[in-house]
Parts: sequence; C-alpha cells; structure tokens
Amino acid sequence: MGCGVLTAVKNVNTIINDALIGKDARCQHNIDALMNRLDGSDNKENLGANAILAVSLACARAAAKMSKMPLYRYLGGANACTLPVPMMNILNGGVHAPNNLDIQEFMIMPIGAESFREALRCGSEVYHALRTLLKQSGKNTAIGDEGGFAPDLSGDKEAIELILAATEKAGYRIGDDVVIALDAAASEWQAENGSYFLPKQKKALSAGDLSKFWIDLCEKYPIASIEDPFGEEDFFSTSLLTKQMGNKVQLVGDDLFVTNPKRLSRGIGENAANSILIKLNQIGTLSETFKTISLAQRNGFASIISHRSGETEDTFIADLAVALNAGQIKTGAPCRTDRTAKYNRLLRIEEELSKSAVYLGKAAIKQLKNRGN
Repeated sequence: MGCGVLTAVKNVNTIINDALIGKDARCQHNIDALMNRLDGSDNKENLGANAILAVSLACARAAAKMSKMPLYRYLGGANACTLPVPMMNILNGGVHAPNNLDIQEFMIMPIGAESFREALRCGSEVYHALRTLLKQSGKNTAIGDEGGFAPDLSGDKEAIELILAATEKAGYRIGDDVVIALDAAASEWQAENGSYFLPKQKKALSAGDLSKFWIDLCEKYPIASIEDPFGEEDFFSTSLLTKQMGNKVQLVGDDLFVTNPKRLSRGIGENAANSILIKLNQIGTLSETFKTISLAQRNGFASIISHRSGETEDTFIADLAVALNAGQIKTGAPCRTDRTAKYNRLLRIEEELSKSAVYLGKAAIKQLKNRGN
C-alpha cells in the first residue's frame, strides 16, 4: 500500500553499506554526518529517514557491545542513573481511537513511588482499575493505538474523572501518588483561519477560547502536563499560555518542535512551551537527537523521551531515557508487547544500577514547576 520498507532496506544494504564498511562504529557523529551527506536532502527523503535512523541506532548498539557496556552506560557515561517517570496513556481519543473524545491522550504519571518498579506497579494497577470501572458501567474496553482504552464518553472531563476514580479504586492518592498528563494534539483541530474546531464534539473555538479551556481544566483537575495545546505553527498562542501557566504546568512541544533544533530555538526565543518531546525518528539520527536535547537542557526545557503510535519491540528509547537522565518517558499504556518491552527494559536497567538508581517521582514535578515562565 505504498508504505513498505523494501526501498529503505535496499538503501541500507547498498548505498549506506558501501559507505560505512570499515568505519569505526564509535564515531557516531561522523557516521551520522556521512549518511546525511549521502542523502543530500534537508529531510532525509532520498535514502529515507527510517533507513538512516536504523543504521544510526545500530551503530550505537554495536559500539556499546564492542565497548562491553550496556547501551545506557555507553550513551550516558558514569552519571546515567535516573529512571524516568512513566507517562502512561491509559485512555485514548483523537485520531488514536474511533470514539467521541477529541483530546488524543489521557495519561497518568505515578509520581508518588520511591522506585521505577513501584511506579510501574502503580500505573498498571490504575490501568486495570480503569478497565473494571469501564466494564461495570457497560462501556467499551477495547484499546486504541497506544494500548489505552477507547470508550465513548460524554466528553473529555468524564475521561479525566474516570481516571481519578480508577486511581482511588486502586488505592492511590490523587495529586500525591498520581497526576494527570494530556496530549491534546491540537494540530488536528486547527483551521486555516487560526481558529480551532473539535471534530468529534463539532465545536468551534478561538485560540483564546481554547486557552481558557486549558486554564479552567488545570484549575479543576490535578493536571501536571499538557502536550501540544495549540497547533504546530501557533507559537503565539503557546507563548501566551506559557506566560499564564508555565510555572504551574509542563507545556510540551511535539508537533510544535518535531525534535528539530531550529524549531526549538524559535520556541525558546518566543517563550513558547517549557518542554520538548523527543522522538528519534523525527530528526533522523542519534547525534542530531543529542544536539536537540542539549539545546533544551541548556535553556531549562525538560526533555521527554517518546515512542511513536506505530511501535515495535525495540527498546532503544528506554536506554536513552536513562542515559540522558531525562526523568520522563512516554511509551504508552502497560499493555501490548510493543509498549511493555520498554517498561521491562527499564526494570532490568534499575536492577543493574541497584542502589545507584534514582527515581525522581515528585521531584520531577517540582522541577517542571520551578522551570517557571
């Protein structure tokens, strides 16, 4: 259907292979730069970003094995010890689910745990408590793209209230043990005239109306993070919202920044958002990803290491989150192997680190609140 990878695989086995034979896999920057030159385009359209990224990450794994180090240690050095707070997408909407919810992701962050394994247990128990509540009320418990449930509800507020009820049912304290994170994916809502239209509710909003919606929602519920509250080109509205609530809530740019240092630099200059979602495939090589993360860290932006909706069982992002002490990872519900593979890898890393492992928990939330505006 036009989405196959045979051309990308052919490029790896021929053009890229011929150029990299004999190169040292430890020279990550040189390898990535060579592949970018071979491609010759701004967005890796000639060889394919999937081909270039696959080789970039494979080289890093090969170098780690040659160096006899686990991947997180090779990438991050001796100071790599922070296990990330998971952002678990336990209820799906938007384009991720065939239901009537416009917000794309309703996530939980288990901040009250003392370790990653305890955080994973907390998130899993809330997830299964949510399933029980949905089943008891006769609602659909089928899952969406990232493993979260995808029921039809009265609206986005009911989705949040269900998650809060599930948190209490599982025996955890709202706002203390567990907080809410949202991914609006508002680029899906933006109209050509700069206004917004929620397609499932069939509701038109101005940028100002949408801003008020977020402010009111955060005043009513324990929401710690909102991703893409406005469209991917609406730096202006994102900047205004950051000034209003950036010292209280983590405002994350995904579509806004697409892991691109040029777009991130614009966001920094315009004070638009205070955090960036990091997706390796958006920028296309490991060294370019490190460059973007370094820019974010130097300017007080948080970096959230993220999966994609279409995932595999590859666990590279789990090691990357620890390597960079990122403090947060977004990799879906505790459901399906393409999501649980990352969680299982983080459990193994925590075991390897033993007493040196750090789980930020509430400190991660304190950090984002202190980031200010």
